[in-house]
Amino acid sequence: MPSFDILSEVDFVGLRNAVDIANRKIGNRYDFKGTDARVEQNDKLLTLYGDSDFQLDQMKDILLPEMTAKKVDVRCLDYGELQKVSGNKVKREVRVRVGIEQELAKKIVKLLKDAKLKVQAAIQGDAVRVSGAKRDMLQEAIALVKKNVTDFPLQYGNFRD
Repeated sequence: MPSFDILSEVDFVGLRNAVDIANRKIGNRYDFKGTDARVEQNDKLLTLYGDSDFQLDQMKDILLPEMTAKKVDVRCLDYGELQKVSGNKVKREVRVRVGIEQELAKKIVKLLKDAKLKVQAAIQGDAVRVSGAKRDMLQEAIALVKKNVTDFPLQYGNFRD
């Protein structure tokens, strides 16, 4: 019985390279000279440090194109609240979402069941496994999910025939 997995993964090597390049560009820019502006990466958490919220927006405008150039989907980012740090400094934590959250997985399973396709969908940890009798049904399922879930980066892999 053919099957495939719906996943959400991030290339952490590409992310690390994008953060390094963004930090280099921030260090070279004239309007950031003498400031504490930087981007730090801790596993699945990016932290942007700056002197003002405007500066954080400028840093975001530098970081996002670098991530796109390194083939990291920027839809996986979850921006936190602006936090005041000592004095007039601010920081913003940006969480990198990896894996399909339970709520979205349930939405995908419900979507496939409501479409009355001859496929079965099962939640397995942070992925959704879809299996069906024919390869054509699986391709229809992929097309349906791609059309309806646009706000979260999904990959379709681990195809087994």
